[in-house]
Amino acid sequence: QLHMVESGGGLVQAGGSLRLSCAASRPTGAMGWFRQAPGKERKFVAAINWSGSITYYEDSVKGRFTISRDNAKNTVDLQMNSAKSEATAVYYCTARKLAVISARPDMYDYWGQGTQVTVSS
Repeated sequence: QLHMVESGGGLVQAGGSLRLSCAASRPTGAMGWFRQAPGKERKFVAAINWSGSITYYEDSVKGRFTISRDNAKNTVDLQMNSAKSEATAVYYCTARKLAVISARPDMYDYWGQGTQVTVSS
């Protein structure tokens, strides 16, 4: 079983920046971030393939969020810039056994416990 632990969540003002990190207990394939606001379904934010050569973002975060990974450390980060209030949610890191990315939550095999991000306006 692979374990994933997120860190870096917290409170940020609108327009500010926050960096989320996630450490996996062993090497994985593609990795990603999803978020879930209260009363809403879990939604895709960003994903990165195994080598880090391909990234994919949900339209509303393009140009503001950056996903990256360090395979030597089995980590994936999400740099959030120009934060907006609609970004308030619990953020989950995730990983799958396959190397290719996906925006579908059912395509991922492992999930972290989530970290709260609150953007104040």
